[in-house]
Amino acid sequence: MSSRTVNRFTNWFELGPAARRDWHAQSRNLAHALNGRLNAILQIEPTHVIADGPLLGLPFGVKDMLRSAGRRPSGGLADGSGLPIEGTSPLIERLRRAGADLVCFTAMTELASEPSGFNAAHGRVKNPWDLHYVSGGSSSGSAAAVASGAVAVAIGSDTGGSVRIPACCCGVTAWKPTYRLVATEGTMPLSPSLDTIGLLGRSAGEILPAARTIAELPQAQPIRRIAIIRDAFEQCVPAIQRGASDLADVLSQRDAVIGTANGLAAIEAVDAVTLTVMAGESGRVHRRYIDDQAIEPTLRRRLAKGLEISDETLAENIGKRDSLIADFERTVMNGFDAAIVPIMAITTPTADQCEPGNARFSGKVLYALSRFTRFVNLLGYPSIAVPVGFDASGMPVGVQIIGRRNTDLALLELVEDLQRHSDWHGRITAAVADLVPAPEPVA
Repeated sequence: MSSRTVNRFTNWFELGPAARRDWHAQSRNLAHALNGRLNAILQIEPTHVIADGPLLGLPFGVKDMLRSAGRRPSGGLADGSGLPIEGTSPLIERLRRAGADLVCFTAMTELASEPSGFNAAHGRVKNPWDLHYVSGGSSSGSAAAVASGAVAVAIGSDTGGSVRIPACCCGVTAWKPTYRLVATEGTMPLSPSLDTIGLLGRSAGEILPAARTIAELPQAQPIRRIAIIRDAFEQCVPAIQRGASDLADVLSQRDAVIGTANGLAAIEAVDAVTLTVMAGESGRVHRRYIDDQAIEPTLRRRLAKGLEISDETLAENIGKRDSLIADFERTVMNGFDAAIVPIMAITTPTADQCEPGNARFSGKVLYALSRFTRFVNLLGYPSIAVPVGFDASGMPVGVQIIGRRNTDLALLELVEDLQRHSDWHGRITAAVADLVPAPEPVA
């Protein structure tokens, strides 16, 4: 498949100096116009002098849960003054010093806890492909801002799928790093044993230079042997199965050796422990909000249930991590460098299916959004969410490629090469196409 389509954004690092200057001249006005339709941005930053550096003025957004000098985030709340944030995050300044341009702070769900993207305080972020569909959560604003072209890269967080789910729903690429590879200081915690800070971008080609800026990426052998987790994809709708098959075809043309493995039982075993850890830790971290009537009632009940988990049970489940990693590598990853796994078993749902109180609300649909993402956080594995096509409604479809700890660089390089030879990523989103300037042609 050719990557040289006319209806797509150009990789920031392929733009010439004049095109990058034009982007900066219009970036904040474009973000404002897009936000009127998507509700994805909480604050647009004033233009500042851009430092010379390897990121070449890369326009970026930041999920509204990182504290920087002079600014305290909301964490998705109407009033975030009580958030338990320690220190300030170094990530924004690292990007700026490398020449990136902070355009905006992006919307998120309350306390980074809702996979559908709904927010009682600020309203939901709308999907830039179709406004009637969810944008995913909790990094919904970051995903929508990237997908619509408001920014090229955005910082998000991922505790149980919060960069990968919105990336899948909005048709962009996302990197969930190895646990503890990227600094989490100065960010709002949710479940410290699972929390990671990642990046969303239109392509791995834009994410990789930014990733090198915010973290030391360990060297790793190139990824060659990749397993499709067969029994997990058997649980998926046909559009996702086709997307995984198409991805495998492109990877095999790029010299990867594609095999199959069964991993559903192992995923479910890890997920059960992950749910206990997430509930127990988030209840303790955010206990002050359990009686806060301004917080969405379902979230308050979830936090309260977390406090019912005893300290002993929580510690016991956290202590299972090493044995679960060993079991997963022995039973699923044995003989493979990486694995292709669903992000969601369903295609992106409509907003009314995920809105509590709506007649069409489905708890089953809400659960399905994060069924195949949470386990990766407990294992501490890196994962790249990759667009792989579109469903019958024209909504994007994505899957994730996971690897062992500290193989982030190899995964990003794999996807960067993949996206040079495919055209699923970076397309102009349908619901905001009239607001987006014509893309820079690729020579």
